[in-house]
Amino acid sequence: MKGLVIKNTGSCYVVKTECGDCVSCKIKGNFRLRGIRTTNPVAVGDNVEITDAAPDGTAYITAIDARRNYIIRRASNLSKESHIIAANIDLAFLIATIKEPETSTTFIDRFLATAEAYGIKAVIIVNKTDLLDNDEREYADALQYLYTSIGYDVIMMSATANDAAAGIDKILQLANGRTALFSGNSGVGKSTIINLLIPGAGLKVGNISASHHTGMHTTTFSEMFPLPGGGYLIDTPGIKGFGTIDFDKSQVAHYFPEIFRASAGCRYHNCTHTHEPGCAVLQAVSDSLISQSRYASYLSILDDATDPKYRKAY
Repeated sequence: MKGLVIKNTGSCYVVKTECGDCVSCKIKGNFRLRGIRTTNPVAVGDNVEITDAAPDGTAYITAIDARRNYIIRRASNLSKESHIIAANIDLAFLIATIKEPETSTTFIDRFLATAEAYGIKAVIIVNKTDLLDNDEREYADALQYLYTSIGYDVIMMSATANDAAAGIDKILQLANGRTALFSGNSGVGKSTIINLLIPGAGLKVGNISASHHTGMHTTTFSEMFPLPGGGYLIDTPGIKGFGTIDFDKSQVAHYFPEIFRASAGCRYHNCTHTHEPGCAVLQAVSDSLISQSRYASYLSILDDATDPKYRKAY
């Protein structure tokens, strides 16, 4: 039978078959022996083949169809392994917050670069804008201007405010009819937004740690939900950091649209944009045409790509 992986529970996967049935499935050991050095050889969004269910109701995944794309990051505690967040995605929403918790620009940029690398359109949602004072609001507006000027859609909203419907409508306009990934740090309000997008989803909403001002996990495993207007939304666990993996250092600039555009003016075709004379990117940074934060993120990913322990990791 053919089916779609709609949930990962850690010990098994839930597969929705072409007949519409939801079947609990496991994977056989040889899946882990095919040179796929990931913590999860099967991901939510995968199209798979499964066996008929055994008397106990469990079936086995026997094959994975070729993936159109996926979002991947370095596994948190296993630097030489990677974790596939989800597969076969049309759109990736990154939920960020200015405070409670604060989402770093490095995290945002690493997520965006990974989406660029795998050909996935990314959208930034800045949530909890109702919590911001005047200075914080100016910073949020500056972030919106920065990423909008690069070419990304940025939605400013507060999921708990009376005007949340405007932000929800914008998200639905972009997501309906597509397979959309939702990701972000723990505590940014991802579950609250999804509950507004999908009435009846009933996702648990967590609190912010008073001592560390960080979120506490409420989503444990990835799960796919049908959207009211068609398509799917993939909810994923909150993540603290976003480690890039297996980037070719000569390609990193391609994943920063404004750096790639500026690089056309570089003197050398193999310019790394770090020290070379006649580098148009360094000049653009100096002239404030490329932001210091984006350039710093570029350098951090370049460091990862140069470090041998992060290459060829899956």
